[in-house]
Amino acid sequence: MKTEGRNAVLELLKTNKNIDKILIEKDAQGSLKKIFAEARSKNVRVQFVDRKVLDKESAERRHQGVIAFTTDYKYASIDDIIGTKGQNGGFIILCDGIEDVHNLGSILRVAECAGADGVIIPSNNSASVTEAVIRISAGAAEHIKVAKVNSLNYAVDCLKKAGYWLYALEADGQSIYQTDLSGNIAFVIGGEDSGVKRLTREKCDFTVSLPLYGKVNSLNASVALGIAAYEAVRRR
Repeated sequence: MKTEGRNAVLELLKTNKNIDKILIEKDAQGSLKKIFAEARSKNVRVQFVDRKVLDKESAERRHQGVIAFTTDYKYASIDDIIGTKGQNGGFIILCDGIEDVHNLGSILRVAECAGADGVIIPSNNSASVTEAVIRISAGAAEHIKVAKVNSLNYAVDCLKKAGYWLYALEADGQSIYQTDLSGNIAFVIGGEDSGVKRLTREKCDFTVSLPLYGKVNSLNASVALGIAAYEAVRRR
């Protein structure tokens, strides 16, 4: 797997993941020097190459002068995520039908910044953690645990058995500002076209919404999660 972009590679170097090598553009300047120094300190092999080499290796030519090569992304288990809950209780995000890599990358970034214990995604009808998602997450994907499950409803059942309250983020629920968000909680965020699927929503304990005062009837999935997640942070 390739990790592209300066922030993403810097965050990767902060983890214990096995990095095979890093390609850095010749005559490195700015934060590329910091990446080189960090790689040297961790005994990671670095090659200085022409920009055309990086362009050839890059999927979207947005590498910013650096690409790191690692083994494939390693997913966590649901138990791994449940086991990391903090003193204020567990905080988990479930993605139901998030197919766009930009949305998933942004969701991982929000989840990591808000201190969530992990993110759960389904195997089908969902974006996976790819090189593009890692880049879009600005490296947050290297720090947040992500579990991939065959059935999101199975994950919901597991969390409920572990003492979690499940909240579906939808347009027709009670205001999140009037909802108790204490204890072990999990937000379910749906795709922009379909929202949270009916059966998954029925399994949730609550449906909560953000107030909308304009003419547009919904927010981008990652934006909605960002507002909801930081309301949970504020309240907890």
